[in-house]
Amino acid sequence: MWVVKIGGSLSHDPALREWLTRLWELGGGRVVIVPGGGDFADAVRQYQSEWRFDDLAAHNMCLLAMAQYAILMQGVVPELVLASNEEHIRRALRDGRVAVWVPTNLMRTAPDSMTNWDTTSDSLAAWLCASINAERLMMVKSCNVQADAPLETLAAQGVVDARFPAYVRDANYVVEILGKNDAGVMRDRLLNVEV
Repeated sequence: MWVVKIGGSLSHDPALREWLTRLWELGGGRVVIVPGGGDFADAVRQYQSEWRFDDLAAHNMCLLAMAQYAILMQGVVPELVLASNEEHIRRALRDGRVAVWVPTNLMRTAPDSMTNWDTTSDSLAAWLCASINAERLMMVKSCNVQADAPLETLAAQGVVDARFPAYVRDANYVVEILGKNDAGVMRDRLLNVEV
């Protein structure tokens, strides 16, 4: 099972349709898509700045932002299956489908290590990989990413979130950061099933 996190920064990019279509065509039964937050999460930042509510509320709102992006993805490729928990994800994969994670089950009633702006959909994708014992995590970013760039450098540049390097440091799955123009790389990985 592979997790493919598609950054919210692709939500207005034609490349999004190509990624979703290729994942649907080639990833049935083995791919779970994690949506970023994109504009929806940016709106949360703006509202938090304006209304000064705490990070717990912002965290829960950002999970809903990811859910909105997930629904957008299914709107673009209706064959994708929305899945809010591990049971639903596994059912979609057993049915030979591609799941899109709707992470509303991670909403919190009290602050914890996830309820802050250092933990975004990047780290949540890593968390999901560990939870479902995925073999690979592919992070799709709107920018070009140097293949051998250290994760700490990418975090310092804002390409991945600040907590992501720690989440994947001892991961038992392959981590790959791709740019939006690397759909062909993902296609080759899926066709060759290389790990």
